[in-house]
Amino acid sequence: MQKAIKKYWPIFVLPTLAAFIIGFIIPFIQGVYLAFCQFTTVRDATFNGVSNFIRALSDNTFTHAFWYNCAFVVVTTIAINVGGLAVALILTKAIRGRNIFRTVFFMPNLIGGIVLGYIWQILLNCVLSLLEKPLLNLDATAGFWGLVILMCWQQIGYMMIIYVAGLQSIPDTLVEAAEIDGATRWQTFWRVKLPMLMPSITICLFLTITNSFKLFDQNMALTGGQPAHQSELLAYNIYYTFYGRSGPQWRGIGQAKAVIFCAIVVVIALVQLRLTRRKEVQQ
Repeated sequence: MQKAIKKYWPIFVLPTLAAFIIGFIIPFIQGVYLAFCQFTTVRDATFNGVSNFIRALSDNTFTHAFWYNCAFVVVTTIAINVGGLAVALILTKAIRGRNIFRTVFFMPNLIGGIVLGYIWQILLNCVLSLLEKPLLNLDATAGFWGLVILMCWQQIGYMMIIYVAGLQSIPDTLVEAAEIDGATRWQTFWRVKLPMLMPSITICLFLTITNSFKLFDQNMALTGGQPAHQSELLAYNIYYTFYGRSGPQWRGIGQAKAVIFCAIVVVIALVQLRLTRRKEVQQ
C-alpha cells in the first residue's frame, strides 16, 4: 500500500497543487501588484508606487473601520469563547438530551451570513422600535451590538463543539486525582481542565479572531455600514471603496486597503498562535 502511494502520489497531489496555485497564489501576487497601480481592469494597470497606500491610510473611513473592527474582535472573541466553553462544560455533563442540545446550538452556524443578517435586522429593529431606540442603520452603537449578538449567536455553537471535543479528551484519572486531593470544582477547572484545553483554546481563538476580522456578509445585511460609514467593518469598507466609489483611482486604493487588511490579520493571528501554543501542555 505504501509503495503504491509513493508511486502514484503525483496523481493526487498535482491537481490540488495546480488548483491552489491558479486559484490562490497567482491571484494573490497579482492583487499585491495591483495595490501599487491605478487601474479599472487588470489589463490597463499603471504603476504609481505607494500613493494608493498613502491615500488608504489617510482615508478617515478606513481608520474608523479599523478601530471599530478591533473593538468588535475583542468583544466577540471574549463573548464567543466564554459562551462556547460554558455551554460545552454544561453539555459534557450527564444530562438528558445533551446531544439534541448540541445539535440545536450548532445549527445557526449552518445558516448563510446574508440570511442571518436580514433575519436579525428584522428582529433587532422590532425590539429597538418597541424600546423607542434608534434602529441599527441609524446608530453606530446599536449596529455594533447588533453585529456582536449576531456573531455570538452564529459562532458559539461551533466553538462549543471544539471545546466539547477538548473536554472529552481530558483523562478522567486527572480529574479524579484532583478530587481525591480535595480540589474544589473551580480549582479542578482552573488547574486541571483549562491547561489541558489549551489546544482547543488556541484553535477557537484563531477562528474567532480571523472570522471577526473577515466578517462581511452579515455587516452588509445587518447595517450596510450606516449611518455614514460609521458601522463599517474592514472587509465591508474595502468592498465599498472598490465597488461603491466612482473613478479608477479608488480601485487601486481599495486594493491597497485589502493588502493592509491581509497583513494585519496575518500578523495578529500569528502572534495569537505563538502566545497560546506556549501555554499548551502535553498529555
